[in-house]
Amino acid sequence: MMTTRTFVLFAGLAVASHAAEDLAAPPVTTCKAWAIADGKTGEILASHHPDEPLKSASTTKAMCAHVILELAKKDPAVLEEIVTISKLADATPGSTAEVTAGEKVTVRDGLYGMLLPSGNDMGNAFAEHFNARLAPPAKDAPASILKPEFRTRSHFIAEMNRTAARLGMTRTVYRQSFGDGGTDADRTTTAADLLKLGHAAMQNPLFRDIVKTQQHTGKVSQPNGKERSIEWKNSNKLLALGGYDGIKTGMTKSAGYCLLARGEQDGVQLVVAVLGGVTEETRNADVRNLFRWQWGMRSK
Repeated sequence: MMTTRTFVLFAGLAVASHAAEDLAAPPVTTCKAWAIADGKTGEILASHHPDEPLKSASTTKAMCAHVILELAKKDPAVLEEIVTISKLADATPGSTAEVTAGEKVTVRDGLYGMLLPSGNDMGNAFAEHFNARLAPPAKDAPASILKPEFRTRSHFIAEMNRTAARLGMTRTVYRQSFGDGGTDADRTTTAADLLKLGHAAMQNPLFRDIVKTQQHTGKVSQPNGKERSIEWKNSNKLLALGGYDGIKTGMTKSAGYCLLARGEQDGVQLVVAVLGGVTEETRNADVRNLFRWQWGMRSK
């Protein structure tokens, strides 16, 4: 039986506990690392293990697209070039744009196929398509891309790393055009570096249009000359909630659930990066809670 004295003690502990709660503190999250930046300036506003190198899964595709769109800024005709899907691209494991060897797609449509359903096959197809026009990797490049089997893609991946260096992504090393690559011990990027990529990529209007698109119908030319349509749906479920307009999901067993997202509320635009989430649901909850917290802080 609880005595009056016991009840008062418990009540006092509850009040003390409530009084000690810091409502301005960031929310509890399940991911390994996160960072929040001002969407307009790129300035980091808050973070948790922002500089810890981790695997980042398909968020890598944001850099793949950024490299291509930088080429297109110099020559807009790049977007209408025809990419032929190779056997290597077709055989790429993991998430797919559902294109097959011998089929052809424009660069513009292929960007949707890579960024919406997170097509690993399109990531490899792009790396092969643009490889020859880019500079080769330096001698200190990641060992994996210097192997003979990467000869059709190594220049493109090297350009991704050069671009990362130009953006100040000092703790980032790319080994694939569509994901992490390398060994289980290799790390790709950090939450802070991922925000730098997100801020830079979102300056491009076509990139912004693509990553906020929930569904896109692409046109694929088949080897027999016929054309088929293909529906690509965006893997970023936050887009259906309103207020969010990108940017890229990622998930593998070794990387966990990752997300680079942008959202705006009452004129406050933020970019959030989370790495190493436990499940898709907890990752999305982490991201939404971080947005809500920072929006609340900025509106005071």
